[in-house]
Amino acid sequence: MAAVCVWALLLVVLLPALILQSTDTRFGAALAVQCVVVAHAGGGLTKVLTDTSVRLVAFGFWLFAYVWLGLAPLAMLATDSYPLHYRTGETTALAATGLTELGLLAYSAGAALAAGRDDSRSLVFAPLLSRSLSPLPVLLLCGVSLVLALVLIPGQEGGLRAFFTSRQALWRTRTEADPTHTLRVWILAVPAFWALVALVRLPRPDRKHRVLRAVRWTALPCLLALNVIVNNPISRPRFWAGTVLLVLLFSWRRFSSPRVFRVAAAAITAVVLFAFPYSDYFRYDEREALHVVPLAEQFTSSMDYDAFQQMQTGIDYVQENGFSPSAALGLVLFMVPRSMWPDKPQATGIELAQYAGYDFHNLSAPVWIESYLWGGAPCVVAAFCLLGAAGRRMDDVRERLRHRQRALAVLLVPAFAFYQMVFLRGSLMAIVGPLLLLLTVPLLITTRAAGPSRSPSPVRPPATSDHAPIPGLVPGHRRHP
Repeated sequence: MAAVCVWALLLVVLLPALILQSTDTRFGAALAVQCVVVAHAGGGLTKVLTDTSVRLVAFGFWLFAYVWLGLAPLAMLATDSYPLHYRTGETTALAATGLTELGLLAYSAGAALAAGRDDSRSLVFAPLLSRSLSPLPVLLLCGVSLVLALVLIPGQEGGLRAFFTSRQALWRTRTEADPTHTLRVWILAVPAFWALVALVRLPRPDRKHRVLRAVRWTALPCLLALNVIVNNPISRPRFWAGTVLLVLLFSWRRFSSPRVFRVAAAAITAVVLFAFPYSDYFRYDEREALHVVPLAEQFTSSMDYDAFQQMQTGIDYVQENGFSPSAALGLVLFMVPRSMWPDKPQATGIELAQYAGYDFHNLSAPVWIESYLWGGAPCVVAAFCLLGAAGRRMDDVRERLRHRQRALAVLLVPAFAFYQMVFLRGSLMAIVGPLLLLLTVPLLITTRAAGPSRSPSPVRPPATSDHAPIPGLVPGHRRHP
């Protein structure tokens, strides 16, 4: 109870008060609703940080909601300062804060409904996440990853050097915007990541399997080097590099205990709040000295926190152009090339950036505004109810299987939980391909669990009589005349 009070005081009272105190606050209806959003998101994050079980998916969601759609908009609304030049009115700002809270309420409702169900009877998550790593497919994936590296890295423009080139330089040469380049990089990065994680997670073979031991110890340093090349924070997005690091960390058995998780989650929260804005140091060629600025100023000046402003832009876009149900169809058919579908929807972040008149189009589009563009508030409620329910079921299954070293839940749930922050930030069209690859590769290196995914119910012993058994009579059977 003391931990709950401390975290609630820090997240719901002290940090928001620090932001409001350090600014020339402009009060209004939108700011009042945003205070409710901060309290809701802070309460959700507090519950995760003090829970007696490990809730990785919930942690990723509430951390994003608290920082990107809680504290950051609070600073923006209080000062009327935004990282981008597009401006909206008070009505639009109020609608954006209401839309944020609507999504949080729907997520909480979905999670609450899923919490009341027995996860062992799940028809999707329990059988899927109870799959076990299989040594032979894991070793095959290791080999395929190394072969892909030998084939694709020399064929990249710039070769090996391109993977240690800043993203600013890649954008300048239009390499980062090339779909073929992006596809090649993800085909390299995701299998290499899963090969390393699975190889580390496999039980150590005994001395009888000398060949397997030799292959494992040979592949491990090669995969470490490969991941340093293709998954480093210099040429790859910070969210992805962070996902790789955190999944490796949380796949360690020690981090499966609730106590260690709470400590690690608190440390991650502090890093995201205070160090994340400065983690783009490697993104640029011309690196300047780091200047530490107040948290409120960081929220209102960095494009890392453009999510709330993009939501306001999206609401204005709907008022002028109406809803775009075809955008949802584009997600389902994202693999159809534009040559076959000329009117294929583009990423929502790009669409909103063009509507606002920006020259820079690599902007976010949170799931809140993505689902709103599909069909308004009902789509937001449906999307976040499903997210809340799915997240709760995944956390429950992982908690039940956390002592099974080879269970898919131990690996896949942390990967989704942390990459979920990229998913929530959007645009969905830009990340649906990598997300599908991230979720599909593990299925190829696992097999169905040997036993049922749910724990068998105890079998009651047969009822016995107080009388001694009659010789020659089998218990439970009658003597026939």
